[in-house]
Amino acid sequence: MATGTPTPTASQLPSSSAQFVSTPRGARLARQFAVRRLAEWGHPPRSETSYAVALVVGELAANAVRHGGVPGREFGLRLALDAAAGLVRVEVADAAVTKLPPTAAPSSYPEGESGRGLLLVSVQAARWGSAPRHPVGKTVWAEVPVEVAAQP
Repeated sequence: MATGTPTPTASQLPSSSAQFVSTPRGARLARQFAVRRLAEWGHPPRSETSYAVALVVGELAANAVRHGGVPGREFGLRLALDAAAGLVRVEVADAAVTKLPPTAAPSSYPEGESGRGLLLVSVQAARWGSAPRHPVGKTVWAEVPVEVAAQP
């Protein structure tokens, strides 16, 4: 017989989800939503965790708007805090099926004017990737390490 506290399943972890219009304003609102949720989970807006998650959400949401936007469709954001693992999982889902994130830096890097967003994500995240989303689209996810939360 095992003793102690059981490890929480994904559905038991603190999480929050929302849908946003696939526009630059929607990407900004997604970032603000993430900062508010992290504050509720004990990571104030000026914390390293909040900065890192806001950057990751901002980049993934901007990519969903720019590269994954389908007219009339929103993008989704899901955040899940796994305090035991020391991670916040960020998931951004869009309706585009064919446009997957690149696996390498663009050929214009470092002189190009764009293409650095996923490099920033890879610096902030312990790991990241993408997965098909059913019935349509994809989810790009990142797991961001968190600092120990201040007690409210």
